[in-house]
Amino acid sequence: MTLTNAQEDDPGSADRSSRSAISYIRVSTKEQAERDGDPEGYSIPAQREAIERKAKSLGVQIMREFVDRGDSAKTADRPQLQRLLRFVDEEPGVTHVIVHKVDRLARNRMDDVTISFALRKAGVTLVSAAENIDETPSGMLMHGIMSSIAEFYSHNLATEVVKGMNQKAKIGGTPGKAPLGYRNVRVCNSEGREVRTIDLDPERAELIRWSFHAYATGDWTLTALAAELEVRGLTTRPTPKFPARPVRASHLYSILTHPYYKGRVVWRGAEHSGRHPRLVDDALWSRVQSVLEAHAPGEKQRIHDHYLKSSVFCGGCGSRLVITNAKNRYGQIYPYFVCVGRHQKRTSCTRKAILISVVESLVEDFYADVSLDDDLRDHLETTLVAQLEASQCQAMNDQRDLETQRQGLANQRIKLLQAHYAGAVPLDLLKSEQHRIGQQLEIIEARLSATTAHFHDVRKNLTAALDFAVACHRAYLEADGRTRRLLNQALFEKLYIDDGEASGEPLEPFQTLLGTEAMATVGRGTITDAPTTDATSSASPAPSTGVWTRSSIGRSRRRTHQTNRPAATDHVQRSLKATTQVRPARFELATS
Repeated sequence: MTLTNAQEDDPGSADRSSRSAISYIRVSTKEQAERDGDPEGYSIPAQREAIERKAKSLGVQIMREFVDRGDSAKTADRPQLQRLLRFVDEEPGVTHVIVHKVDRLARNRMDDVTISFALRKAGVTLVSAAENIDETPSGMLMHGIMSSIAEFYSHNLATEVVKGMNQKAKIGGTPGKAPLGYRNVRVCNSEGREVRTIDLDPERAELIRWSFHAYATGDWTLTALAAELEVRGLTTRPTPKFPARPVRASHLYSILTHPYYKGRVVWRGAEHSGRHPRLVDDALWSRVQSVLEAHAPGEKQRIHDHYLKSSVFCGGCGSRLVITNAKNRYGQIYPYFVCVGRHQKRTSCTRKAILISVVESLVEDFYADVSLDDDLRDHLETTLVAQLEASQCQAMNDQRDLETQRQGLANQRIKLLQAHYAGAVPLDLLKSEQHRIGQQLEIIEARLSATTAHFHDVRKNLTAALDFAVACHRAYLEADGRTRRLLNQALFEKLYIDDGEASGEPLEPFQTLLGTEAMATVGRGTITDAPTTDATSSASPAPSTGVWTRSSIGRSRRRTHQTNRPAATDHVQRSLKATTQVRPARFELATS
């Protein structure tokens, strides 16, 4: 017996008789249609054999076959089913349509009635190979019952699937397909049972992690970062319909804002703690969100790049300094830093443009002034180490309190989810409360990471910071542009450029090391807490509090070098915080 496939255009070669039939076969998923590498899997041949046996028992010949591979019966809008209905309407020789079961045609009663009416109107009898349905009253009753059962099965299956996915999300599983950088894998547990779990994608996970670290620096736009990831080889996962493609900026934005990468599973508007390995920690993820918010609603591609960009600000109005290129009549280009407040007329600043080479020299000179001498460095290390040893007991008490607070917040989160699934808490309130709890947990985790740090690591970071404070000028002079950018970001929140001098806002731990009263006591300078009334600085007040200026360093150097170090170290002890020396620095000390 020769079958003519539904994709062929000319069915005329088929052997027609007065009793001809067509068959309809359907499988719900592509996996069923292509199981074990077979293009038809197991279900399609099994349905075909049952239909052929039924046709032989009826004494009819199958003239054409229609197969829907991977189409659900929730809707009648299936390509081969629609072609079948058109075929029986146009071909008068068809007397029967044979299916394996009624649910192959439809899984809801409305579609079943519509399809049955269309077949009856064309004078075609619907036959099931596995069910006794015909035009007799008992056959029509059986048809209605089987149609209702198919609809019940579909609705009940959907309900059970949703229930299972809800429970999976509650315990930290991943409902559905994992995002880029992860893989859905099947492994065997100790009992030999197959378990579906999530694993890192060895080809893409590290690139995704790098993209978070890179974007957190603020030096990339989404477009530029997507182009760099394409160069590095990041692509989407290939599918049967689409090949692997580079990740575009819109897709990259969804990656950078997806909580899944920090270990959270979002399901039906609620967040759950995931069991999958996370690619980034909460602190890095929060920094990336801050950079994204700062760039909203759009980003500008940096045309003129320089290692001082994003670090230098106007000493007059506090606005950012940006690069502009001026060209003389001979075509020679002169690069300048200009105040964006004056350039865009957002402030009343009168700061003139400054050659980039001049700004570079001012910053280099400023590094020479902020360096510690060896005697003060050794004295600070002795004092701070003694203070750290004395604070260990308090740190242990703080750790116990923080653990209690963290457990309390975790319990709140569980009760909140239980109340939501019980219908007592609406979704909008759930989201706001989860956001609040998440922020508090991030703060507690940061403090716990400080209190649980080993004393050896704290001592190591302290020594590295003090060593760098001594050698920062030499390290800066020997560094290339990229390293200088990192050094500026590690030491200073902002660098202010004024008339003939640079000033800065030190970051921790250097704010404590370089800006304490101990500095003034030994004649090295101090962080100014208020604008000075000295004639040398009245024309250009400090842009904000906490700024270390070269003029204040100079005035301190003219003071007596008679020091009272015990008083200075008392201040260091009072100002030292538990987290000051814990976080590792973002640089490495230059070595000769």
